[in-house]
Amino acid sequence: MTTMSHPSTALRPPNAAPSGRPRRPRRVNRNEWKGLAFTAPFLIVFLLVFIAPVAYSIWLSLFREQLVGGNAFVGLQNYAQLLEDPQFWDGFLRVLLFLVVQVPIMLAIALVAALAIDSARLHASGFFRIAVFLPYAVPAVVAVLMWGFIYGDKFGLVGNVNDWLGASAIAPFARDWILVSIGNIVTWEFVGYNMLIFYSALKVIPTELYEAAAIDGAGPTRVITAIKIPALRGAIVIATIFSIIGSFQLFNEPNILRTLAPNIITTFFTPNMYAYNLSFAGQQYNYSATVAIVMGVITAVIAYVVQLRGSRKEVR
Repeated sequence: MTTMSHPSTALRPPNAAPSGRPRRPRRVNRNEWKGLAFTAPFLIVFLLVFIAPVAYSIWLSLFREQLVGGNAFVGLQNYAQLLEDPQFWDGFLRVLLFLVVQVPIMLAIALVAALAIDSARLHASGFFRIAVFLPYAVPAVVAVLMWGFIYGDKFGLVGNVNDWLGASAIAPFARDWILVSIGNIVTWEFVGYNMLIFYSALKVIPTELYEAAAIDGAGPTRVITAIKIPALRGAIVIATIFSIIGSFQLFNEPNILRTLAPNIITTFFTPNMYAYNLSFAGQQYNYSATVAIVMGVITAVIAYVVQLRGSRKEVR
């Protein structure tokens, strides 16, 4: 015998409260509170050290210290002034040139080193891996000071070579070579870091692919081009994004070398040096915040475009 249900009961959703009774608020599961408790310290630190400084910098960039009236709200006038600031754009183009030349060279060297270590044909590969990565463990300030003494044309290795040759054949602090000198320091510092990223990605490639390639008679070059390089595409995108961010944040190397080449490396040599000197030397906090915000936006846009193009190629 079939029992007919009431129309209102049949149309009511399964989780709905019975008609005539108020729905009780959903009780928060204890596990949800546990998850929030575990993530709360990170969220608090993230808000304090990232969101709050960015918000404060944006707020500062909307004001300007004036002789009459003090700190006055000027809206986007600081940004309009920055767009016409030749010192900012000189530093930006200098850093952009540094990025376009240095980053591909550094990533290519790191890729070759990772492939050599992973090839199983390199003797003492463990020692070679540590030796390549070791410069990254050296603090940036120490590395720049060390290379600065090497570059010295009167007291360093370059000076000794020039004395031996009887002329100033090598001039790392010349105007046309200063970016090359800084690029050499940055490459020496970060090749090992990027090599480790590539090497880690190579170690997760399934061995079945190598076995299939061996059955098909593929040689080492074919394995690299058909298996290893495609598998490294995601790691290459990540390393490229990190390198782009690091290039636009270029500060330690030129700022420390400025004492050795003050006539070539000026206070606006890079946008970060320009913002730093505006803030701590010129007391122009509002305009310095404007430089920082604009550089952050440019870096984020370029990094996003690289990530988007890399993801599209990976999907294809």
